[in-house]
Amino acid sequence: MIRTLARTATTDMEVTSIRLEKDLKEKLKELSGNQGYQALIRDVLWNYVQQKSGDYRPEFSASDIRASIEATAQQEERCVLTGKFIRPQEPMLLGLTATGDMVPLSVESLSNF
Repeated sequence: MIRTLARTATTDMEVTSIRLEKDLKEKLKELSGNQGYQALIRDVLWNYVQQKSGDYRPEFSASDIRASIEATAQQEERCVLTGKFIRPQEPMLLGLTATGDMVPLSVESLSNF
């Protein structure tokens, strides 16, 4: 789930050129809807930077999860509810969101609900 965050006004941003495959650009336009594909790219990049830098802020709540199934992490994951890291080969849950996405959950993340 991508949520648009309030960011710097576009007039205060630096112009950066990036080359994208035509098909990728068209898919981004389709996915972005009224948001615009450049704003979608910024959101995707910010989400990536937050996850990799340790500045992760969970954007899901337990009410976003419609169902869960038991799983085993094959690589390091981060619980979308708590931000807790899930190590490879550790038990975890896969949560089905209201939008149909499957997201990683730590085993204890839904225990209070």
